[in-house]
Amino acid sequence: MSAPKLVVVAGPTATGKTRLGILLAQALDGEIVSADSMQVYRRMDIGTAKATAEERAAARHHMLDVAEPWESYSVSRYVEEAARCCDDILARGKLPILVGGTGLYIDSLLSGRDFAGRSEGDESLREELNARWDAEGGEALLAELRSFDPERAAKLHPSDRRRIVRAIEIYRLTGETISAHDARTRALPPRYEAARIHLDYRSRAALYARIDARVDAMIESGLFEEVAALLAEGVPPDSTAMQAIGYKESAAALRGEISRAEAVELIKLSSRRYAKRQLTWFSRTEDALRLRWDGAPDFEEALRVSTDFLARRGLS
Repeated sequence: MSAPKLVVVAGPTATGKTRLGILLAQALDGEIVSADSMQVYRRMDIGTAKATAEERAAARHHMLDVAEPWESYSVSRYVEEAARCCDDILARGKLPILVGGTGLYIDSLLSGRDFAGRSEGDESLREELNARWDAEGGEALLAELRSFDPERAAKLHPSDRRRIVRAIEIYRLTGETISAHDARTRALPPRYEAARIHLDYRSRAALYARIDARVDAMIESGLFEEVAALLAEGVPPDSTAMQAIGYKESAAALRGEISRAEAVELIKLSSRRYAKRQLTWFSRTEDALRLRWDGAPDFEEALRVSTDFLARRGLS
């Protein structure tokens, strides 16, 4: 039995994914499923470039505002919740259109990968392992990992606390090494068959100019005020959400550690660096339709080319 089909609109930040996704949803009776690791958080709208109320009225959106900013949202939770959304959309005879720039979320959802199980006691286990890290150091825990999973240990640096602790935690909870788990899940058939559309600019300078302009617009729209409100409601500065680009730098400015002008420049720099990482990730996909803007995005032409491509893939 073949996997159900969906569309992916991906690419680096500031390339017009939201706009093209909405146009495709309108043309193909689809609904949008966000694939952005920070748009899941409520009240984080400006800095994440979340779809506006008008954009959400133009096409139904899913996987926005599903977590509180103080929560630690994981890829496994995303896959579970986004798969439910996609399956519901398909069951209603509509087309899921996955839109976003978080490549890990997209690939994990499409692959059918499962994630090593957690138990009610894993928080205490993680605390125990982190306490041991503080007392014994990374070399000791890496040596322990090496004793039962030499394959994974060989890939990790002694300072990679999160991955070393997680690998030991998985083994203690499930009795399965993370290497064995990954090998098993790689052998699973894909959950969905994806027709991928990737957006970019032909000129890196044009992409960076678009990113800089977007950051300036975010500041105008009240990014500093949005971050101040989050901090005022008690969102921890070290939470996952507050490490997002735009939020971390703004928080530093609000604490007086850097000036607002310095924060803006850091946001632009971090955004450009993130775009480079996104480009590297998405370049691995060989069968995607690649739309590269020369200047201002031509969404009318992009829609025409995209719908032709999707028709050839049996999606029209």
